[in-house]
Amino acid sequence: MKPIPFFLAALSLTAFVSAEELGQLVFEDSFERSESQEQKDEPGNGWGTNSKSRAKGNKQVDLRDGAMYIYLSPEADHAVSVTHAAEFTDGAVSLRFMLEGEKDVLGLDFADLSFKEVHAGHLFKVGVSTAKMDIDDMKSGSMNMAFYEAKKAKTLTKEQLALIASKKKVFPVKTAAGKWHDLVVRIQGDTVSVSIDGKEAGAFASEGFAHPTKKMLRLSVPHDAVVDDVKIWMK
Repeated sequence: MKPIPFFLAALSLTAFVSAEELGQLVFEDSFERSESQEQKDEPGNGWGTNSKSRAKGNKQVDLRDGAMYIYLSPEADHAVSVTHAAEFTDGAVSLRFMLEGEKDVLGLDFADLSFKEVHAGHLFKVGVSTAKMDIDDMKSGSMNMAFYEAKKAKTLTKEQLALIASKKKVFPVKTAAGKWHDLVVRIQGDTVSVSIDGKEAGAFASEGFAHPTKKMLRLSVPHDAVVDDVKIWMK
C-alpha cells in the first residue's frame, strides 16, 4: 500500500518542471512486487546491486510495502549501489525517497562504464541528506583518472585540489528524516538542476554534465534510504 495516492505524488514531482519538459518516459518502477526469498537481494525489473562483491552476498535491498528499502550490511566495505540502465544525453530522473535517520544520504550517481577516463564510470552525482544537497561533476573532478590516481599516490597539488573542489557545489537544504519527499534531477546540456518537494533546491553548470551518453543510474546509499516511484526520462 502506497503511503500517498500515486496521482498526488505525480503532481508534486512535476511541480518544478512539467512532464513535457522532462521528456519521454523510458522507465518506471513502483516496486509493487514480492521477492521469492529473503536471504539475497532480489530487486527485479532490471535492477542490480553490489552486495555480492561488496557485502559478501548479504542482503542489502528489500522490497516491502511497495517500496525499495536499501540498508548497508555490517559486512559491507562500500556503500550500497543499486543500479539500472539509463541511457540518454539530456533527460531526468524523478523518485520519492525517505531518509530514515539524520545521518542518512541518498546519492544518484550517473555513470558510463565504457568511458575509461574516469574511475568506475563515474560521471556526476547528486547527493541528498537531511541538511544539504550537492551536485558533483566527477568526470572533470574527483573521479577523473588523472586526479584519482594522484589522490591514491598522495601527489595531488594545491591547484589540483582547488580544481576538484570547484567541480562540486553544495546547497543548504533541509530534508526531514522519517518522511517521504519528492526528488527531480534534470540534466540539460552542461547543467544539472534539482528540485525537492516541488521547489528548486539548486542548479550547477559544469562541462562533465554534458557527457554525451549517460548509461547507468546508481542509487548510492552509505547508510539507509527508502525509494519509490522511480522514473527515468529522456529528451
